Amino acid sequence: MDPFWLALPGFVFWLVVLFLPWRPWSTRESLDASASSREDLSGLTVLIPARNEEDVIIRTLKALDRQGQDHRIIVIDDQSTDDTAALASQLKIPNLEIVPGAPLQAGWTGKLWALEQGRTRARTDYLLLLDADIELRPGLIRTLLEKLHVERLELVSLMAYLRMENVWEKLLMPAFIYFFKLLYPFRISNSPSPYVAAAAGGCILIRAAVLEEIGGFGAIRGQIIDDCALARAVKQRGYRTWIGLTHSAVSHRQYNDIRTIWDMVARTAFTQLRSSTALLLACSLLLLIAFAFPPAALVLGGPGAATTALAGLAVMAGTYIPTLRYYDLSPAWALALPLVGVLYMAMTWTSAFRHWRGSGARWKERSYGH
Repeated sequence: MDPFWLALPGFVFWLVVLFLPWRPWSTRESLDASASSREDLSGLTVLIPARNEEDVIIRTLKALDRQGQDHRIIVIDDQSTDDTAALASQLKIPNLEIVPGAPLQAGWTGKLWALEQGRTRARTDYLLLLDADIELRPGLIRTLLEKLHVERLELVSLMAYLRMENVWEKLLMPAFIYFFKLLYPFRISNSPSPYVAAAAGGCILIRAAVLEEIGGFGAIRGQIIDDCALARAVKQRGYRTWIGLTHSAVSHRQYNDIRTIWDMVARTAFTQLRSSTALLLACSLLLLIAFAFPPAALVLGGPGAATTALAGLAVMAGTYIPTLRYYDLSPAWALALPLVGVLYMAMTWTSAFRHWRGSGARWKERSYGH
């Protein structure tokens, strides 16, 4: 085969991505804290599912205490085997409640079962669903509430600022967010369109009445990708949701090696494809066209193939650079995106193999089978 025909599909693919009207590569959907005073938050309850989070829980709770006054904080200790509950209980934070989580019920994922136990104890109009590793900058809760009120939304979600300190994190974590935005374009998700619904589970503000209306977390109790399932359930009721990036919700979850990131992606990748072999094959072909064929054509081809391949790679890098800049990373990391794309394809196949073996998704020493 003429290497030109390896380069051309990738070039066309990236041109299409670049000129899509909803601009999935853009970082314009963003929200950061705009106030820092201790305001009245008595209408809000924060629900934190926590399973073996002793390394991060204190920082998360202290940051919540700085958000304002009179908000309730419910930490659901989800059968932890470390000192999560003991450390949390030592803090003298007003309205903080530590709930010993009941054993996991059949048909539920651990996080959703913990959240449901917290929800039944909440008596406020608004609920903030917060992962135990997320530190909120001062004023962010008030900013989220204002966003929800002004734009008449029922759910607002922020993609936390992930840790990007070591080489593996810088190589793979910005791409994780970039690929998520390609798969769930924020602009379409934030519109009334029923076709795309996305949320980021680390930080979600939702009206309690809406959550009650959809049946609580029991409505999505078996969902592995629970955040997007929640957004979908809200939109199916005719309500509006919003998701964006932020610098003001910071995740302190560490990914110190490629295996940790690999397992994180493999936990849900095949589920994203609806556990469909046909979609897996189609996705793999698309990833090869986008990430593997252009470099191959550049190496194997003549001037025509090389020019087309370089053009495709340049457009690819151009769509990735806004994400890198948002996270204060060098644009040079865009040169590694072809390698990253192939690695994510391999992670997706790992996810599929685990599903076919019956081990399915695994998180926090729990396996959820198929």
